[in-house]
Amino acid sequence: MRHYRADIFSETYRVVAAESQNLIIQGLRSGEVLTIVPETPLKAEQYPPGKLIELSDPSSGPKH
Repeated sequence: MRHYRADIFSETYRVVAAESQNLIIQGLRSGEVLTIVPETPLKAEQYPPGKLIELSDPSSGPKH
């Protein structure tokens, strides 16, 4: 089981870099840099540098 800090899901992030195995993002408010390692490979075209994204809490299940 993975544990997450709840506050990371309340922040907006800017994409710094995207590769097939990593997504590097930086929090707009905190300035914290995170490296996300997805379960499936990413397409860099979906995450261009500068794109704003929000993270969703995987323990909360799918959004309807």
